[in-house]
Amino acid sequence: MHNQDIVDELRSSEAKKVTWVGFLVNTGLTITKLVAGIVGNSSAMIADGIHSLSDFFTDIVVLVGFKFTEKPEDEGHSYGHGKYETFATVIIGLALFFAGFGIFQKGAMNVYSVVVDNETIARPGIIAVLAAVVSILTKEVLYRYTKKVGEKIKSPAVIANGWHHRSDAFSSIGTLFGISCAYFLGEKWTILDPITAILVSIFIFIVAFKIMAPAVNELLEASLNEDEILYITNLFDESTEVQNYHRMRTRRIGDRVAIEAHLQFDRSISLYDAHAISDALEQRLRYYFGRRSIITFHLEPNKEKDNESNLVRL
Repeated sequence: MHNQDIVDELRSSEAKKVTWVGFLVNTGLTITKLVAGIVGNSSAMIADGIHSLSDFFTDIVVLVGFKFTEKPEDEGHSYGHGKYETFATVIIGLALFFAGFGIFQKGAMNVYSVVVDNETIARPGIIAVLAAVVSILTKEVLYRYTKKVGEKIKSPAVIANGWHHRSDAFSSIGTLFGISCAYFLGEKWTILDPITAILVSIFIFIVAFKIMAPAVNELLEASLNEDEILYITNLFDESTEVQNYHRMRTRRIGDRVAIEAHLQFDRSISLYDAHAISDALEQRLRYYFGRRSIITFHLEPNKEKDNESNLVRL
């Protein structure tokens, strides 16, 4: 087994491990929230428990995504299967968006019923308060653990899943605030529960957008960002042997980047030397963007220099 294959296998193993941990924790938390919401007569906690159900789907999406991503390159996927991970990231972003929309809708309806219809929201029990505290602490720890692993293996899908854990923690903070006010201050404060839920849903919308935007750009074959492209062009400009370059194309494939460019050399240079120079440039790019980068150079003579020489002779 090649060293890169070992690295890929370890990366996939780390991703699946942290996702399974999150899956099991989410199972326990969801059951705890739903039971606490029912026993504690808290619609906010029940809604928070339903929100936690979305984590089931995101965990499954990451697991399934990596099942495809870890597959080696084949005839039908010469660039590998990295886009499966990107697609998984988009699904996670969508799950976050719809979870936020559900919280927003529920909160708006509760506010309307209190303000317009003069209805009262039932006072919750202490078990709902305790469940919210447990959820906040657990999900924050899970977020930090998942995000750390995601950054370590450079997986946007795992990092996105970590942010989903934190969004659940923030949702529970809003739930805790509303439930605590309703429990300790009385029924006239119960409206703070849906108001806080609306504010939390806005935060979830923002997180969902931040997660989805780069993933959607990648699926649409967007180029690398300006700083990354500037690094590449500066590298070409610094090379005294590369007289010109054109037709440069860049894109991201999961955790990998793909770079293509036509490099022009003086016609007197040997193919062996031109290849050695381009190989050195490739190694520097791999050091910067990662060893699994897909880099393709097309070597050609500098025709502009030839035309200049002909003009001088004329």
